Amino acid sequence: MQKLKTAMKIVGRENEFAQLSEFYNSGRPEFIVVYGRRRIGKTVLLQEFFRNRFDFYSTGIIEGTPYEEKKAFYDSLVQKGYEGKMPKNWLDMFQALSAILSEKMSSKDRCVIFLDEISCFDTPNSGFVKALGHFWNSVCAWHDNVMLVICASATSWIVNKVLRNKGGLHARKTHEIHLRPFNLHQCEEYFKSRNSFWDRKAILQAYMVFGGVPYYLNFLDMGKSLAENIDMLFFGENHEMREEYQNLFRSIFRNPEKYMAVIKLLADKGQGMTRQEILHSLKMPSNSHATELLEDLVQCDFLRKYYNGKLKNSEIYQLVDLYVLFYHKFCIKPSTDKAFWRKGLHSSQQEAWYGLTFEKVCLLHVWEIIYALGLQVMRIEYYSWKKVGKMVGNKREQGAQIDLIIDRADGVIDICEMKYSDKMYTLDRAERDKIERRISAFSEEMQCEKAIQAVLVTTKGLSEGIYSSEFHGVVTMDQLFKDISN
Repeated sequence: MQKLKTAMKIVGRENEFAQLSEFYNSGRPEFIVVYGRRRIGKTVLLQEFFRNRFDFYSTGIIEGTPYEEKKAFYDSLVQKGYEGKMPKNWLDMFQALSAILSEKMSSKDRCVIFLDEISCFDTPNSGFVKALGHFWNSVCAWHDNVMLVICASATSWIVNKVLRNKGGLHARKTHEIHLRPFNLHQCEEYFKSRNSFWDRKAILQAYMVFGGVPYYLNFLDMGKSLAENIDMLFFGENHEMREEYQNLFRSIFRNPEKYMAVIKLLADKGQGMTRQEILHSLKMPSNSHATELLEDLVQCDFLRKYYNGKLKNSEIYQLVDLYVLFYHKFCIKPSTDKAFWRKGLHSSQQEAWYGLTFEKVCLLHVWEIIYALGLQVMRIEYYSWKKVGKMVGNKREQGAQIDLIIDRADGVIDICEMKYSDKMYTLDRAERDKIERRISAFSEEMQCEKAIQAVLVTTKGLSEGIYSSEFHGVVTMDQLFKDISN
């Protein structure tokens, strides 16, 4: 089989390119599943790797009718030389695909079949998934040169209908690529590729607004400041990024209302919540549908699920999609001032938001923090912890929450304090007392026998002061930008 030689023009996807190259040159039939959040660059990655050299390509239509989905697939067959009438069902549709590719499948060259936005084809009672399974089992799996690549933004569909399939597709995928948002290092590489003059602070702030979503970053005008870009994209006349929110969920979930309710709840609360708290707040029944809903949001990278200390069945769900967080904070009732963000620079509102969002950035860079502390060679577990205050009479006692705890094999637990600051961070007495209360509450509830120490994760570093020795380690913004992929 002839090896595919390709050069990468897109930034930040070196690992995925290497994986695709390995799969392409494996010399055996491959069923590759590529999935991830909408706008993350799945299609661009595959088009760039294969340079559009697909032996068959078809894409589903977002919110298309059953007829429109079949017509889209049929039109792709016609483009490849199919001359028959449009098949009435998906079994016949895939039979037609087998016929037009039979010659290529019998050759020694790779036969690449790419089905994009594949979940759209699976309209209610269509039989699409069964037909896809039959196509793979009866045709593709018998030819060493076939490479079937499927892709979808509806991550929950991929997970439930393909990866966890109990029928014909059970355990059939050979490899999967979960394409995730850029981290800070990848964002910096992206900005360099666009000859940006922005420093790391500006890149960090852009990350807090747009997340690591390449499609959103492409909107940025590198000749303008970040503040000008935010005003243009969220508060200007066109405000592309405001309108994106509704499209985002409608393109991923067929019934997005319940998903959006969970997102809004976690955005309004600002803190992580347990499953029980979420269901109680939304008055939702505790059943398998609720579990599936939360897991769908985790799989789509909107939420992250953490263990709540060592407690069982009390995981904490935290909203970590930074674009969604920004939208809920500033765009639910948007300002009509076209210079809203520029006029609010250094305001208490913006600074408070940066402080809360920096914590989420740190949660998306846990392993960068672990490397910065030199703990990557040690056995560790990381998790969050939340204590709900008890009811005393008609009042509830104050609870406590720690977003990041690193539990080390050497008998030490690091409690991470995450602080955003425009200058060197200074620990005052009030903050010192808060840290001590959280550590005390955690130690008491968890009956912890390990030594507990506080670690600071901040932007510029820690200034010397009367309480600075309370921190046993300091991680800075620059260390969050470190490439730890190798």
